[in-house]
Amino acid sequence: MQGAAIMGMNFHLVCPKELNPTDELLNRCKNIAAENGGNILITDDIDQGVKGSDVIYTDVWVSMGEPDEVWKERLELLKPYQVNKEMMDKTGNPNVIFEHCLPSFHNADTKIGQQIFEKYGIREMEVTDEVFESKASVVFQEAENRMHTIKAVMVATLGEF
Repeated sequence: MQGAAIMGMNFHLVCPKELNPTDELLNRCKNIAAENGGNILITDDIDQGVKGSDVIYTDVWVSMGEPDEVWKERLELLKPYQVNKEMMDKTGNPNVIFEHCLPSFHNADTKIGQQIFEKYGIREMEVTDEVFESKASVVFQEAENRMHTIKAVMVATLGEF
């Protein structure tokens, strides 16, 4: 969010209110965005948040290392925010793209995906397989670009040789 503010982007964070960033972070980012011609919107309203978007980005709902007790509550909290065709259509942008830093839980084809299905009855978590496998999905290009970005940051920060 802070990077988007620095770049002067219009950044919309759509999430349950319980997961909103702190007021301190939000205010700092809003001020930075205003200085750079951008805008920050935080909302729990999916329609408002995705309207006009060029990119829909999500991440896993439970990170590695978080305790098992988190899963049930997090799944219930975030299920309405699953990226699906309906959400993509709500952007009103036929050229909207989908991004995800990977790995994703978009089906039950992996060991963890199967465990999630067996325990919680969910085959698709943060994104549906339909969106993940669609022409709008640029997740693998994004993953490749991440490697080159990391190399560039390393060169820039390690100094000259």
